Amino acid sequence: MPTGVPIEFRGVSKRFGSVQAVTDLDFTVQPGRVTGFLGPNGAGKTTSLRMLLGLVTPTSGTATIGGRDYRSLERPVAVVGAALEAASFHPGRSGRDSLRVHALAGGVDAARVHTVLDTVGLTDYAGRRVGGYSLGMRQRLGLATALLGDPGVLVLDEPINGLDPEGIKWIRGFLRSLAGEGRTVLVSSHLLSEVHQTVDEVVIIAKGRLVHSGPLSSLETMTGGAVVVDSPDRAALLVALHAGGLAGKASRDGIVVPGADPAAIGHLAFRAGVELSALYRESGASDLESSFLALVGEEGAL
Repeated sequence: MPTGVPIEFRGVSKRFGSVQAVTDLDFTVQPGRVTGFLGPNGAGKTTSLRMLLGLVTPTSGTATIGGRDYRSLERPVAVVGAALEAASFHPGRSGRDSLRVHALAGGVDAARVHTVLDTVGLTDYAGRRVGGYSLGMRQRLGLATALLGDPGVLVLDEPINGLDPEGIKWIRGFLRSLAGEGRTVLVSSHLLSEVHQTVDEVVIIAKGRLVHSGPLSSLETMTGGAVVVDSPDRAALLVALHAGGLAGKASRDGIVVPGADPAAIGHLAFRAGVELSALYRESGASDLESSFLALVGEEGAL
């Protein structure tokens, strides 16, 4: 059975001309866990993954797989499987032929093509041209490509994007089964709500910097809950909150105030003469999302 190895980022930074895309990333992804690599669009997730996979050279720092950089791996397809772009397949080739090309390039036995097609549920569509695949089907084909070498490490960029509810349920269970076999599974997403039922650990970045790393449960304990408050006059509400020493972030439902007491917020609004249209404490998945938004700022409220 394939053995997972740690993924390690140590002081990784990347500058493109005058743009600082990633700054001093430092974290470890352990085998046997599903780790969510989270952050808003443009936070630097894909650039970070491309550095890990040897597609982009870091300006400084190291990104390694089992202590080695990707380019030094003797047979990388058997160590790490990656799916970065679901739409990167030739549209005129069938799904089966696309996998055959990748298998040939990676020195993988052609018999694995049939195995991975069956594993991701594409056997019945293997002869269809990829140009006619839905986004969800291309996501499955990308996952099949990542699995060709039966690697111990999987790096998947937005794998749930485009899947229907049945597909989401399937991939959640599938990723957890891969981690249960001892593999290292790193999954990126710009939405915590998309992956919170799948991941064990979270690594969160914003504007190219690490803002949080730890178990998923640490997002709940970090804030002790969050309160959502709203007003017809949000600007006046924010002024009242800041005057009371509270920091709030705008979301779709109102102003999210981590670790606050609803009664205290109500009193602040009353004293400031601000009318409230909503005031409640969040819990469960919504509370996790509030903690996530508090870490990444308003750009995370998509």
